[in-house]
Amino acid sequence: MRVGSFVLAAQFPGQGEGEALHRAVRSAEVAEEAGLDTVWLAEHHFVPYGTCPSAITLAALLLGRTRRLRVGTAVSVLPTVHPVALGEQAALLHIASGGRFTLGLGRGGPWVDLEVFGAGLEAYEKGFPESLDLLVRWLREPSVGASGERFRFREVPVVPRPSEALDEAEGPEVVVACTSPASVRLAAERGLPMLLGMHIGDEEKAEMVSLWKRHARACGRPAREIHRAAHVSAGVCQIADRRTDAAEILTKAMPGWLRQGLEAHVTVDGRQRRMRDPLAYTELLCGLHPVGPPRLCADRLAATSERTGISRFALLVEGSGDLAATEENVRRLGTEVLPQLG
Repeated sequence: MRVGSFVLAAQFPGQGEGEALHRAVRSAEVAEEAGLDTVWLAEHHFVPYGTCPSAITLAALLLGRTRRLRVGTAVSVLPTVHPVALGEQAALLHIASGGRFTLGLGRGGPWVDLEVFGAGLEAYEKGFPESLDLLVRWLREPSVGASGERFRFREVPVVPRPSEALDEAEGPEVVVACTSPASVRLAAERGLPMLLGMHIGDEEKAEMVSLWKRHARACGRPAREIHRAAHVSAGVCQIADRRTDAAEILTKAMPGWLRQGLEAHVTVDGRQRRMRDPLAYTELLCGLHPVGPPRLCADRLAATSERTGISRFALLVEGSGDLAATEENVRRLGTEVLPQLG
């Protein structure tokens, strides 16, 4: 089992953006010290929900500050960037880090980001498969050209080629955030593992893994590839000596962050959207994920792995909003929970 942290650089009420980013960097540094496997970095624009606007840029910083830790994006929002530009950056990090980088990709939302970056709503609604395929080709082939609806250019050499890394990986691992049957099918047809969100529980994640396998078999993906697909489960982790104490830490801090962060999202076309009740959502997360004493947290992770077949976890550890508490949470995850997972 491979357990990592999920870092949003969340800006809690009363905090500055620099404080949120400093906590994000420190939590990643402590994650390596504590023996965690990976740090997964979120990306958001124009909202305090997450103050990191470029997950791949922050990944570069953290890869330079660490020596063992894997660093992944969760996720780089593909509709707002050119897939070749993102592919070049991913290849660079893969080579320079000795293969420690994972590129997580997602479709994002219908936010004003699409207007600001000039992608337009169509890039979100229809363009994700074309962008994904172009990016994966860039990471796997020596030269690439494009003749699609959105991207058209002559064939050019891939420089640097990911295969030039001094390891056995042909290129950086690519995972796809999946939230619907359509996105599950998209990932499965390409043989790409899924990143599944923290808002759903074990049963729904197990169903999505089963659906992925069915689609992968139906389109002829190799049996070995299907069996070895390393999907990732996102969740929340808060460790305390009593479950009530751990839940109280989150229910005191997270609703304020969720309220101001989610309310700040603006749709590009003025469509209405329904926001979750922040307290109810926090309580839901406490019930779904490892929140409580170390033994309970280990059992919760083991149960999720057994039910879903997923062996990789990206756990939100900054739910207290406090730097010292976040560092302690990461250390306890590494020293008191991981040893119980074998």
